[in-house]
Parts: sequence; C-alpha cells; structure tokens
Amino acid sequence: MAALSAKTIKNAFLAQHHPRTRHGTRYHSGFCFCITRSMHSFQECRLSVADSSAKWLNTTTTPWTSFNKAVSCNAAQGGSDVSSSEKVDFLNLQNGSDIRGVAVAGVEGEPVNLTEPATEAIAAAFAAWLLNKKEADGLRRLRISVGHDSRISAHKLQNAVTHGITAAGHDILQFGLASTPAMFNSTLTEDERNHLPVDGAIMITASHLPYNRNGLKFFTSDGGLNKADIKDILERASEIYEESAHGKQREQEDASRGVVNSVDYMSIYASDLVQAVRKSAGGKEKPLEGLHIVVDAGNGAGGFFVDKVLKPLGAVTTGSQFLEPDGLFPNHIPNPEDKTAMNAITEAVLDNKADLGIIFDTDVDRSAAVDSSGHELNRNGLIALMAAIVLEEHPGTTVVTDSVTSDGLTVFIENKLGGKHHRFKRGYKNVIDEAIRQNSIGEESHLAMETSGHGALKENHWLDDGAYLMVKLLNKLAAARTLDSSIGSKVLTDLVEGLVEAAVTVEIRLKIDQNHADLKGGSFRDYGEAVLRHLENAIDKDPNLHKAPKNYEGV
Repeated sequence: MAALSAKTIKNAFLAQHHPRTRHGTRYHSGFCFCITRSMHSFQECRLSVADSSAKWLNTTTTPWTSFNKAVSCNAAQGGSDVSSSEKVDFLNLQNGSDIRGVAVAGVEGEPVNLTEPATEAIAAAFAAWLLNKKEADGLRRLRISVGHDSRISAHKLQNAVTHGITAAGHDILQFGLASTPAMFNSTLTEDERNHLPVDGAIMITASHLPYNRNGLKFFTSDGGLNKADIKDILERASEIYEESAHGKQREQEDASRGVVNSVDYMSIYASDLVQAVRKSAGGKEKPLEGLHIVVDAGNGAGGFFVDKVLKPLGAVTTGSQFLEPDGLFPNHIPNPEDKTAMNAITEAVLDNKADLGIIFDTDVDRSAAVDSSGHELNRNGLIALMAAIVLEEHPGTTVVTDSVTSDGLTVFIENKLGGKHHRFKRGYKNVIDEAIRQNSIGEESHLAMETSGHGALKENHWLDDGAYLMVKLLNKLAAARTLDSSIGSKVLTDLVEGLVEAAVTVEIRLKIDQNHADLKGGSFRDYGEAVLRHLENAIDKDPNLHKAPKNYEGV
C-alpha cells in the first residue's frame, strides 16, 4: 500500500469528504456507529450511551478491518461534510499543551466549537505533523492509537479522529475507554502481535471539566506535545478545514486508505502495573492480600484499577464506588482537588473500615489517597509523600513543583528529607519540562509534581500518571507487608509526619476582561504584571506578609 507524505496528507484527507445528507449517509464497514438516544431525560440518554459503548466494542473486534467496503447509516457521524458557513476558530481551541472545546450542545452561552469536522481536520493535521517530525518522507504508513474517557461525546469524536487519520492514509488502533497515561504508554510498549508500539497517540478527554466539554491530547514516544506543537497542528487543521469547506478535493484509491484495529490495551497497561507491585514485594503473587482498598473513579476511566490491578494483587475492594463510566458525572466532579470528591472517598474509607482509599480524575492522569483514619493525602500532602518515597530511593534529589505549594512543604523536603525543592510555573507540562531541564544541566531530579495531583517520575518516562503514583504507594505497602503482614496505610502516613500545613489556604482566581478600560489598550500580560507590582508594594508595606523566595512565577 502506498503511503502518503506530509505534503499530500491534506489532499488525501479531503478526498474522503464526499457530500453527505443526514439520511442514507455512506460509511466504510466497521466504522458506522449509531446511537439511539431518548431525549426525554439526560438519564435515559446516559443509559443508552452506555449500552452503545458495549455495542461499539463488539463491532470493532475484527483485526485490521479495511474501510474499503461501504455501508449505509442514517445517523450523521464522523466524516460529515464541512459547510463553508461553519466557521471554526481553531487557535481558540488551544488550551496550553492540550485542545479543549465544547462538544455537546445544550448549555446556554456555550456554542459547540469542537465539532466532528473540526476534529477530523485536527486528526489529519496531527498525522501530517507526525510525518514531518519523524522525517518519514512518505516511506511508510503511520500507526496512531486513539482512546477516550467516559464523556458522552467520546464516541462521535473517536469516529471523527478515526476518519481523519484513515482518510489521510494511516492506520489507527482504537482502545475504547482508556486513561491518558495508557495512551502515552502505547508509544513505548513493544508488542507487535497487538501492533505496538504506535507512532503517535490521541486521547479524547477534557479532564474534570463539565459534561459538555471535550478535548484532545497528543503523544509521541518523547512524551506529550508542547504549546508550539499544538499551535502548529491547529494551524494545519485550519487550512485542511478551509480547503474542505471550499470543495478542494482530490479523488483517491481505496487501497491507500488506512485501516482500523481494536485493541484491549488497558489490560496490557494494567498488567505492567501489577508486575511492578509484585516486583517490589520480591515476586510475591498477591502482596496486597489482606489489605482493604477502596477506589473512587468518579464515573471516569479509572474503574479498571479495581478489577485489573488491585484484585490480581489480592486486595479486598468492597466499598469501591462510581466505577461505571458515566459522562454526566452524576455523583461528583472527578477531581482530586475538589472538596466534594475528597469527602466522598474519605466517607467510603471510614464507612468500610478500609486501609486505604484511592481517587482518580476523569482520565487518570491525576490521583490522591486517603489513609485508614480519613486523613487526606492530596495537594501538598501527596507531594510530600511522593517526595519521601523518591528521596529514599534517590537521596538529595531535586523535587520540582508548581508555584503554589506551601512553605511547609519546602521545609519538609529540604530539612526533613534532605532534598531540594524547586518551585516553578503552574501547568503540569511546565513542571515536567523543568525537571527534564534540571537533569540536562546536571541537577538530578526524579520527581515533578503539581498540587493538582499531576505527578511524573523520571523512572516512568516523565509521564504524569495517576495510576503509577498510586502504584508507588502500593509498592511501599507491599514491601512493608513482606516483613509484617499486619502493616496498613500507617506506613504511608508516617512518611509525611512532620509536614506542617497552613491552617487556612484560599485560592482566588480573577477573571480579567480584555476590553476593560483599566487595560488602557495594553495587553493582558501588561495588566497582569501591573497587578503583581501592586501586590509586591502591598507586601513591602505589611510586616505580616512575606514573599516566597526562589519562586519562578508570580510573587
């Protein structure tokens, strides 16, 4: 099969966009996915989406299904024709190193801007960007994986991504419900039987944002893409989208279209986590036997951790909650920083008299824990715990965090643990990149963490993986229980003894109107810097206020 260069990938994508109507829409076999939703209530919509999810998995199990055969479908899905009236501001979809937008209509004042045609164009643009990065010059087809969290718009965007990639002449692996860390891991896993590793990965998620939002994250074997990469991809996508809207298409032979395979990658990924815990316990098959651990997945993608990780390790998991994927998030926001979410897992631990509680965000790149007494291990507490574990393994190492960590954490890391605390800018990618930079200049760093629950370790390819963070805690428990089977989560709590936290912590986020008169025609940055100068002056005049030293953001 002829592969396509980055220069022709755009035209290959456009050639697939034949005019379609809502009825009698043509799609390639293995790709038609119809959802019948009752619109009487969101609850009924939710249940029907869940049922359709199972149906989708059953229709994509044929290995390397070709898209050459066409079938009919009455639901307009991915690959819909782009109307010239549907303008999309692609650059407005950028959210740092991610793409975020509104994917579901129904919320007043929030029009849909992450449409299926826009998503197709973005996927095709990622393939073109990836070809350039790999300097493949069209010599081979790419393999790209796609997964999603539990959001109700997940399947239609997965369809759109699939069409955008395959129309550009590249092959795609669909993982279905997956975690963000697993998607990155698929670029590293050596398993040719399952067509791994892939050249690039796409995760469809918007983390803990409301149900109507969604987004995309992109990975290569080097890690997540940066802001400049995302801007490049969105600029390419805008060009592809505009040319498609104006009918600049080129016919293409069916043989050059990409093909699709469905892979149960979460089982592969979870198996690696299980082996890591067993290794820490000297090869014992069930090192967590006798431990009672409850998990709160917040109806996101983290439910796998119970059946695929904890149970094989011997843990009792009764009392675990909200494991079913539900994109309306009916119980609480899946966010380890959210008070309601943390109260929910704390209550589950206490009500079930569990040894440990674990909570994940929607796509499992963030996490937190609760010990048997109900003490929360999140934010500064989780950073302190991870720092204690990492500094036992790598004495004196530098711990890179975001800028809003407490002074008590600095004292704990530097005075109690003997490490170095390097505060840097907010944003998990900023923190991770700074840790990588520190190593490049000879300053050893093995841990990069945000107070949000994003945590990355050098030993794990600098991947911010909420499940891997929890495995590090389980490793500690498993190793301790090989010496004394009565040991519970107190072994973790003891590690953060001496951490002094502020009695009250308040975070205030200010919305700044770009058109406000106080800006006086200046930029957002100019105004922000003026606010910081004002704050510095106020601090200088008040003896009770002190600036945090060695802080690389704000004051």
